[in-house]
Amino acid sequence: MKYTETKNSNPINRSHNKAMPKHQLIIMRHAKSDWSEDNKPDFDRPLTSRGIKAAKQMGKWLKHGQYPIDRIICSPALRAKQTCHLVVNALNMPENIVNFEPGIYGASCSDLIAMVEQYSKGIHSLLIIGHNPGLDQLLCHLSQNPPPVNDCAKLLTTAAVAVLDYGNSAISGNAHEAQLRYLIRPKEL
Repeated sequence: MKYTETKNSNPINRSHNKAMPKHQLIIMRHAKSDWSEDNKPDFDRPLTSRGIKAAKQMGKWLKHGQYPIDRIICSPALRAKQTCHLVVNALNMPENIVNFEPGIYGASCSDLIAMVEQYSKGIHSLLIIGHNPGLDQLLCHLSQNPPPVNDCAKLLTTAAVAVLDYGNSAISGNAHEAQLRYLIRPKEL
């Protein structure tokens, strides 16, 4: 999907910029998960081979962009944990920066805002890995310039990454305070 500049928003820049902002929030939805086992609880669904490939691909995209991630908060659901592990490996980052936050699974937008506020204190960059619809709602709440949804009426498809720029301001949960710098979906790479 191509994004176009509208009268009151900036276009989404797909190229990496080495002069990164001082504070940023990166939002990532878990990669594609397996629905083939009907009796498996939702929480325990693993990634598909396509999901594994997409998570690695997005981790490489983050590494290429040289995003300095200080902390990661991740849902403890299996598909989110697997996504996180693949991204951390692609970034060559230590696992000890990851916090598995039970509240992310099934979180509302207001729950996610509270977690962003809690976990972003004293750091410059936070990555949150979780689930929809909460992450889509969070992105719309925080961004000054939310992009159009895709064909499936979603912003964050599986393994999609959104980078929100707070400039010199601290990361916060305040409405429309961040500039959406990138929204990248695996199919676009």
